[in-house]
Amino acid sequence: MNAPSTVDPTPVEAVRLADPYPFYARLVAERPFAFDEALGAWVAADAAAVRAVLGAGALRVRPVAEPVPAGIAGTAAGEVFGELVRMTDGAAAVRLKGVVAQALARADLGRAAALAARFTGEALAGGGEVPYGELMFGVPARVVAALSGLADGADRAAARAIADFVRCIPATATPADQRAAAGAAVRLRELLGPSLASASAAPLGEGDTANGLLRELVAAAERSGWAHPGPLLSNAIGFLSQTYDATAGLIGNTLVALARGAGTPDTGALVREVVRHDAPVQNTRRFAAGAFTHAGSTVEPGQQVLVLLAAANRDPAVNPDPHTLSPGRVNPTVFTFGAGAHRCPGGELAAVLATAVVDGVRRAGWSTTATPAYRPLANARIPLL
Repeated sequence: MNAPSTVDPTPVEAVRLADPYPFYARLVAERPFAFDEALGAWVAADAAAVRAVLGAGALRVRPVAEPVPAGIAGTAAGEVFGELVRMTDGAAAVRLKGVVAQALARADLGRAAALAARFTGEALAGGGEVPYGELMFGVPARVVAALSGLADGADRAAARAIADFVRCIPATATPADQRAAAGAAVRLRELLGPSLASASAAPLGEGDTANGLLRELVAAAERSGWAHPGPLLSNAIGFLSQTYDATAGLIGNTLVALARGAGTPDTGALVREVVRHDAPVQNTRRFAAGAFTHAGSTVEPGQQVLVLLAAANRDPAVNPDPHTLSPGRVNPTVFTFGAGAHRCPGGELAAVLATAVVDGVRRAGWSTTATPAYRPLANARIPLL
């Protein structure tokens, strides 16, 4: 194995570079699946390696010995974390993932777009500097909260609480982050618990939009014979947490693309190409519960794999002319929202929310800098606008 160049960033540092893609392209061409000594982990960069890793049963989303981060174990945040379908493996998780996916597939995307447009208009109505933080983080979280039945200020409370909850998810979470997440989990249960109980008490009626997303969750659980309410509440919180960083990055990266000259009038087409071209979620990790072999190299139990979703999106083997931003690209191969059993079912909702927010910003005539800095995150690419 060839050691990486000392002038190169690590694949984790690349997430916050102004342009990480030449580096990713070298990995795809020269080290598509290799062990990185600096990271102490395997790195999957090209589409073939990423697809194989994401589909491997021997590779888990959490270390076998630590299914919940030690710093939140025994807290409300740990209880929620341990029941999120994106953070668990096994037969029960697969079954619950089906329930969650069914609910999101039936989400009212028209209402989501209308709410996002309304909240964006409210955020911009005050004049002055553009409130990018509210547009990128607050508006999507408020929309999902409203789809879950929260109103009259409870949607804003949920948006604030989810900002604290997601602080426990990165491996870099501090004790202060973990304490904040524990308190946020309690608050989110208080906010969403009554809506879930109400959703369980009556079927979704025609034209009834109150807590519709949670009613769809309950209905999907009933169809599958899922009878455990605790994981349903945790994954209702998961609707908010999965929306948070990914949608913020998608909104921000689309605004940056516009600032750099992406002039298409079709905001939706642009958003869907930005998902591939400048992925809001750049990487994810997998942990070996058993041996996994790809392209003649073996990941041993206990080792981990950094999966470069953003690099695979630009692999010319699966996307012709991959470094060109092409809104309306036909049948792109996109790994941003994962693949296999842990593919995120909320990708379409994220695209709808981002489209509505960016449309609102465009109509208001606002623009941003073309060369922003990026938040110091390990896997999410979110510009500081």
